[in-house]
Amino acid sequence: MNNIFDSHAHYNDRRFDDDRDSVLQNLPLQGVKTVLNCGTTIVSSEDCLQLAEDYDYLYAACGVHPHEAEQEESKLDQLYALLKHEKCLAVGEIGLDYHYDFSPRNTQQRVFEKQIQIANELQLPVIVHDRESHEDTMRLLKQYKPAGVVHCFSGSAQMAKEVIKLGMYVGFGGALTFKGARKPLEAAAVVPKDKLLLETDCPYMAPVPHRGKRCDSSMIPLAAEVIATIWNCTVQEVLDITNENAQRLFFN
Repeated sequence: MNNIFDSHAHYNDRRFDDDRDSVLQNLPLQGVKTVLNCGTTIVSSEDCLQLAEDYDYLYAACGVHPHEAEQEESKLDQLYALLKHEKCLAVGEIGLDYHYDFSPRNTQQRVFEKQIQIANELQLPVIVHDRESHEDTMRLLKQYKPAGVVHCFSGSAQMAKEVIKLGMYVGFGGALTFKGARKPLEAAAVVPKDKLLLETDCPYMAPVPHRGKRCDSSMIPLAAEVIATIWNCTVQEVLDITNENAQRLFFN
């Protein structure tokens, strides 16, 4: 397999502390062409940019994750300088998460809204985290209509159609391979070929048969196998199409 574009990763996560350089040096040998490494705080966004400077195929997204919204809200003005870095491709990972409520929901919404506004101002796509917050996520996306992707998509097929109507992309990863993955499979089936992205969200969400282990970008073909079944094509064709899609979104 080759031409793999991992549109969402977290290689600055502590789970890579012991062998990060070894992993990142080997990924291109395993067919990985491009990786978009996503920040969750100002500091982690800076770390993503540093890694992007160290590895040609690695790029960064900079943003504040909803879990960190309360702690990071006062620092949002610092995003501007990071987002202007030549290897920063998007504002992310941003969004809403009502599963854990690590930050108050009104704070999450305020921080998400502000970052969408920044993205639109700088003409950058957004990478959206949406967990158990579909209604408020869609309300803000419909209001501001940013370019971007709803990553690790967990909504319904109907919501996927609404995301597509906004001109956005939909990201899928290891969850497609999980037992009982009816909902993501139904959603993936209604996403047009030119609007689907593949991702790992590594080190999380490792696909079957690696579930529960640390994930990395070399596992993308396992999710691509599921999409290939839906599209009735080869795994390599899925990798080629999703690479082209990601290139169009993040580099054009």
